[in-house]
Amino acid sequence: MKIVVTAQGAEMESPVDPRFGRAKYFVLVDTDTGQHQAHDNAQNLNAAQGAGIQAAQTVAQLGAETVLTGHVGPKAFATLTAANIAIHTGAGGTVKEAIEQFQAGRLEPAAKADVQGHW
Repeated sequence: MKIVVTAQGAEMESPVDPRFGRAKYFVLVDTDTGQHQAHDNAQNLNAAQGAGIQAAQTVAQLGAETVLTGHVGPKAFATLTAANIAIHTGAGGTVKEAIEQFQAGRLEPAAKADVQGHW
């Protein structure tokens, strides 16, 4: 399974970034092979608007099946849902720990956005 974790850095030991659209990095993890690759989200980090939508489109282009993040706004939620990407909020710790939380069933799927836009 390909999972994107929002992160403050490019490594598995980097802290999870609580923001989806304005996360510093997306770390794409293939849970079948254990390989990971960081993708810079600088274009959306300081965007005036549209960060969530653009970030969701980037995640879809990466081939992710699931997103692990702290929080997700309404536009990002709608775009990810339209792309059939599962969203799990409440992730914390490091990227590696977020993957472990997900695999242990400790991250619930998000039923809706849990923050307002421009968060």
